[in-house]
Amino acid sequence: MRWAGQEISKDAVRDSAALPGLDRLNNLVRSVRTPEFAGITFHEVLAKSALNRVPAAAALPFNWTINPYRGCSHGCVYCFARNTHTYLDLDAGQDFDRQIIVKINIGDVLARELRRPTWTHEPVALGTNTDPYQRAEGRYRLMPGIIAALAGSGTPFSILTKGTTARRDLPLLDLASRAVSVSMGVSIALIDEDIHAALEPGTPTPRARLELVRAIVEAGLPCQVMVAPILPMITDSDEQIDALLGQIAAAGATGATVFALHLRPGAREWFLRYLGTHHPKLLRPYAELYRKGSYVTHSYAADLARRSSVLLRRHGLDRRDSPLRIPDTRTAPIPPHLALSEPSLF
Repeated sequence: MRWAGQEISKDAVRDSAALPGLDRLNNLVRSVRTPEFAGITFHEVLAKSALNRVPAAAALPFNWTINPYRGCSHGCVYCFARNTHTYLDLDAGQDFDRQIIVKINIGDVLARELRRPTWTHEPVALGTNTDPYQRAEGRYRLMPGIIAALAGSGTPFSILTKGTTARRDLPLLDLASRAVSVSMGVSIALIDEDIHAALEPGTPTPRARLELVRAIVEAGLPCQVMVAPILPMITDSDEQIDALLGQIAAAGATGATVFALHLRPGAREWFLRYLGTHHPKLLRPYAELYRKGSYVTHSYAADLARRSSVLLRRHGLDRRDSPLRIPDTRTAPIPPHLALSEPSLF
């Protein structure tokens, strides 16, 4: 599962000046660099727990999450999870994209937790923090063990992803769906290739993700699409949303949800840097639109909801007929420390 001959010396790993926070870990197995992932370091750790309880105050439609990775090579400049990297004294910018924590034993730990007599088989959500099907999953193959453990224990689950690596596991997911409720969600925020290249540089293209939606549906699984984040004054016109929803509908999606960009701490700073480079004239309008904090003004949110609801109906994407609701941690003003915290980081 792990890569031979690519280990960084333990002295380098423990160099707190180079990797602040990681020198405190007593469960770090090794750190790995490989030419296949230029500029990225994978820190392999032994997880102490796999299931993360979501605090009741977060008021989310699920109580448990699993995060096999921390940090994400997708590099989405708007990613709301960026601030979680600061828990390790790593920065929310380049470190989040390039210093990836990999919980190499998470499948075994999860199977053990699910065997506990106290486990009540509540739905579990994956992809609510960092993407479980980011590029590294092609090598580490953590998800098959997670899927098998969940299905084998009778635990329903949902997955939200941008990663086309998920196609690899569709046969396994189809098999799991015969035992438990399984829902898939794909995040597709836009179809403009130029905006995508600057905004989501490490993700599969929008076209590839539309093909993923088609493959999921053809495998017999429900697939919701998260049309998010909509970028005010950049990707929010009726024409842009209509064109995207048309392609999503053509791919056979079960339904879709549209909502605007959130700028939580960590993500806010990184996104504003992007905005200053690519859309400097929008810095002042964004300051006004997000003047109350992480979320757009109520008037903008209400207008987007009104316009998108018409378009969703037009394309037949306002359905909610999947057996398990895809989690959406970005639609309500949830404090990041409640929505994203993990009681045990590893």
